[in-house]
Amino acid sequence: MEGERRSFGPRRGFRGRGSRFPPKPVEMGQEYEVDVSETSRRGEGIARIQGLVTFIPDTKPGDHVKIRITRISGRFAEAEVVGKGEAKEEEETEE
Repeated sequence: MEGERRSFGPRRGFRGRGSRFPPKPVEMGQEYEVDVSETSRRGEGIARIQGLVTFIPDTKPGDHVKIRITRISGRFAEAEVVGKGEAKEEEETEE
C-alpha cells in the first residue's frame, strides 16, 4: 500500500464548473428603474433585479427610483439613486 493514494469518496467542495455564482443580471454603471420592496438591517432600501438583491441607500419601501449600479458582489449588488423613476400609470390617472 505504500505509495498508493487512498480515496474516501468524492471530493467535497469541488464542483469543477468554474464560477461558484451564476452570471449577474446587472452590469457596473448601468441604470435601471426599480421598485424598492424592503428595508435592510442597515436601513437601506432593497430592490430585486431579476432576483438579484440590490441595496440602495436613502430609499424606503414603495419608492420607484432610477438607480446606477456601483458595486457587484457574489450575492448582491449596490447602487445609488440617480433620479426619480417614471410615474406609473396608476399615479398618472389619479383624480
